[in-house]
Amino acid sequence: MAGRLPYPITLTGDGIVLREWRSDDLDDLVAMLDEPEIARWTPMPSPFDVEAGIAYLKRSHQGRVGGSRIQLAITADGGRPLGEVLLFGVDLGLKEAELGYLVGRHHRRRGLASGSLSLLSSYARSTLHLSRLLLRIDPRNTASTAVAQRCGYRLTGEPPILQEGPYGPSRLDTWELVEGQAGTRRERLKNVAARRYGRRT
Repeated sequence: MAGRLPYPITLTGDGIVLREWRSDDLDDLVAMLDEPEIARWTPMPSPFDVEAGIAYLKRSHQGRVGGSRIQLAITADGGRPLGEVLLFGVDLGLKEAELGYLVGRHHRRRGLASGSLSLLSSYARSTLHLSRLLLRIDPRNTASTAVAQRCGYRLTGEPPILQEGPYGPSRLDTWELVEGQAGTRRERLKNVAARRYGRRT
């Protein structure tokens, strides 16, 4: 991989389309991110208004064009954004990067977060040749930790990282993708079945 992350890209799989953010996503973005549950676990401004949305899309575009991060809207068909998944903090020497994800409150419990995280994790491994993929999650964020576990990420035991947000400080645990664990939803379900019923798949 060169020093710049590829732009633009579209990733598809498991009934999910990950695409670049567009200027006409502004209203959906504001509606999605103006939520206390998201502000509680992320450093998003709260309330998240139109001005914050414009600034967010501008930073996203600059980061993508500059090749410093991958920041994609989660969609079902390439249309309306339902969430976001991103890859950032890339260290080419260590071949590592951090990932993150969020899904709007009206679109949760549909497998969008785990499907999107698996798609981007697989892309980071196979195309970007990154060998160490990390998540930073507050242990009180049980929904996010469940997504991490479903996608093959495991706690590293590293000291927590302190983060200040609109609702106070968070202590972020570090999770790492176990070698060979990024996969499709079908593969994840097969692995769950193997653990539950003792079958090798």
